[in-house]
Amino acid sequence: MPGLVNAHTHVAMTLLRGYADDKPLDAWLQEDIWPVEAELTPEDIRVGTELGLVEFITNGITGFADSYFEVPEIVAATKESGLRANLCHAFISVGKDDEGARADAQTGLDIAREFDGAADGRITTALMPHSLTTVETEYLEEFVPQAREAGVPLHFHANETENEVEPIVDDHGVRPLEYADDLGMLTEDDFLAHCVHVDDAEIDLLAETGASVIHCPASNMKLASGIAPIQELLDAGVNVGLGTDGAASNNDLDLFDEIRDAAMLGKLARGDARDVAAESAVRMATEGSASAIGLPVGQLEAGGTADIAVVDFDAPHLTPVHDHVSHLAYAVRGSDVRHTICDGEILMADREVQTLDEAAIRERASEHASDLVARAE
Repeated sequence: MPGLVNAHTHVAMTLLRGYADDKPLDAWLQEDIWPVEAELTPEDIRVGTELGLVEFITNGITGFADSYFEVPEIVAATKESGLRANLCHAFISVGKDDEGARADAQTGLDIAREFDGAADGRITTALMPHSLTTVETEYLEEFVPQAREAGVPLHFHANETENEVEPIVDDHGVRPLEYADDLGMLTEDDFLAHCVHVDDAEIDLLAETGASVIHCPASNMKLASGIAPIQELLDAGVNVGLGTDGAASNNDLDLFDEIRDAAMLGKLARGDARDVAAESAVRMATEGSASAIGLPVGQLEAGGTADIAVVDFDAPHLTPVHDHVSHLAYAVRGSDVRHTICDGEILMADREVQTLDEAAIRERASEHASDLVARAE
């Protein structure tokens, strides 16, 4: 099958897997995640990224979109892994003075310009204003046009919780995606993570502009953010991809889990078992994600890009086989992937990662995670 594409994640957050659970998004971020992230070193981010890339490869993921910081470390790890990616530096203005906010946004723009086309074209970039509530209007007005001039797309969190909707309506008198559109943030090249709390007008706006939505069902469930209206988005013609979000809010990076979650949650949302059918869910993790983040993959065809996941169906939980697509959506696990190939290079053969030292990375990641938590306490 085509290699899977994880269209929204924060790879280095593997170091925070299981660090803070069972809290709503705002409390989780402010009380736990942001304080410990303040202690991260570039080396921590390199090791955490390497661990996440190993997990991607072993789960048949050949491409991903990541937003974090210390992006040069993420670029270096991605080059070594052989994977392809869209990378960006997430910037925030809230809580910073003007100089700090402007510097953070400039870093995001500089990163996007510097690394677009790296790794022989396997790495592309985006500009990421973290969200519409964490980046103030003046910085969006200044830096979004510069991203357009640089020819890089936007990747940002949108309408993840109800708490992200109300401040925009109160301050600007319009819904968040109307506000984003007024700022020129919705084009066919842009991709928005979550979009859980969107109304009919916002769905129509996404369809009209061609912007893509990245659905992260496991993270949305774990943080109790809500249920995204995926079937409504698909019916309107919106392109939808799938993402795991970070390992700290998932807690794994198995995109087959997301396929199953997307299909099942989609049925529950409207009480209709026909919604988000198996084929639609699998397509979201391949063609949908690839199209959203601008990667030339997602299909297997003669002369196409050789990004491939080989799934071994010789297992009790995959027997009998009445319908391969059904199994891919509802029964396959990442551990069923036997071989992973990206751009024609074998990244995993017979469950052995070829480009990264899995055992050494796991050991280093455990050490770095322990040291990180100790520094933060």
